[in-house]
Amino acid sequence: MEKIKIGFIGAGNMGAAIMKGIYASEAGKNIELYAADPDAAKLEALAEYGVKACSDAVEVTEKCGYVFLAVKPQVIEGVLETIAPAVTADKVLVSIAAGISDEFIASKTISDAKVILVMPNTPLLLGEGASALSRNDNVTEEEFEIILNVFRACGKAAVVPKDKMKEIIAVNGSSPAFIYLFAKGFVEYADTVGISPEAALELFSQSLIGSAKMLTDSGYSIDELIKMVSSPGGTTLAGLDRLYEGKLTEVVKNCCESCTKRAYELSK
Repeated sequence: MEKIKIGFIGAGNMGAAIMKGIYASEAGKNIELYAADPDAAKLEALAEYGVKACSDAVEVTEKCGYVFLAVKPQVIEGVLETIAPAVTADKVLVSIAAGISDEFIASKTISDAKVILVMPNTPLLLGEGASALSRNDNVTEEEFEIILNVFRACGKAAVVPKDKMKEIIAVNGSSPAFIYLFAKGFVEYADTVGISPEAALELFSQSLIGSAKMLTDSGYSIDELIKMVSSPGGTTLAGLDRLYEGKLTEVVKNCCESCTKRAYELSK
C-alpha cells in the first residue's frame, strides 16, 4: 500500500511535536513525513524521526497530499501566497494557526481548497495534547479521519463546529496558561507557610492529574465530585466559601470571553 505523504511548512515546537507523535504512533508506519523550515538545524534534528527535508514550502506542497501550515498567524498570508501555485483540489491544507479561517486560506490559494483547522495546545509537546479540529465541506470523511488520528497520536482530539474554532481557544488552547497561574497560587501559598515549592508543585501537579482522571473516568458530574471532597463543616468547604465569594466561575467565564474577543480581533 502506498504511504500517505504528510508535509510540514514550519518545524517549530508544535510542528516538531506533531511529527514526533506521528513517527511514534502505529499510524506512522503508513506515513511519509516531509518538512521545510528556514532553520536547517531543526530539520536535521528531525531526521531521526524519519522526516525528509525539503528545500522550501513549495516543494512540501508539491510532494505531499496533506500539508500542515505550522507557522505563526502573522506569517501565514505570505506562506499561502508562496505555495498557491502548487495547491490543487486534491491537497488537504491543515492549519494550526490561531484565528485563521478556512475562507482566508481558500482566498489565498484556490477557491475549492480542502482545509482542516486545528487548535492544539502545548502539552502536545509531551504527547498529552488536547486538540480541537474542524473541516470545511471540501474535506472528505476519510481525509479528516487521517488527520484526526494524527492528533490522537499526540494526546486527545475532539471535533468542534467550524464556527466555534475561536471560542474553543479558551477551553484548550489558552487554558494551560490559566491552569499554570492557578497552580502558581498554591505553590506560593505553600512557600509562605514553610513548605518547599518543589514538594508543593509535585503534590499539586499530581492532584491536577488525579482530578482530571476523576473528571474523565469516574462517571460523576463536576458538582458530585466537588461534593465528594467537601465534608460538612470541614476544611474544603471553608476554602470553597472563599472561592464562591470571589466568584471564581464568573472570573473564569470573563477570562474565556476576553480570550475569544481577542481571537476575533486577530482573525483572518
